[in-house]
Amino acid sequence: MIASDEYCVDIITQSLAIQKSLSSLDKLMVENHLNTHVLHDMASSDETKQAKAIEEMVNLYELTHVRGK
Repeated sequence: MIASDEYCVDIITQSLAIQKSLSSLDKLMVENHLNTHVLHDMASSDETKQAKAIEEMVNLYELTHVRGK
C-alpha cells in the first residue's frame, strides 16, 4: 500500500486491523499454553517444572508490559 502511494488513513486502518488480529492470536496462544503446558507443569510434583512454568509466565508478563510507564 505504501509502495503504491495509498491514502494514509487506509494504510493506518489496515495496520491497526493486523495488530488487532495479532493481539487476538497472542491471547489465544497464551490461553492454550496456560490450559495445557502450564497446568501440567504446575500439577507436577517436580519443583523444576513448576519453577519453569512460573518463569515463563513472568517473562510473558514482562514482554507485554512496557517498563517505565
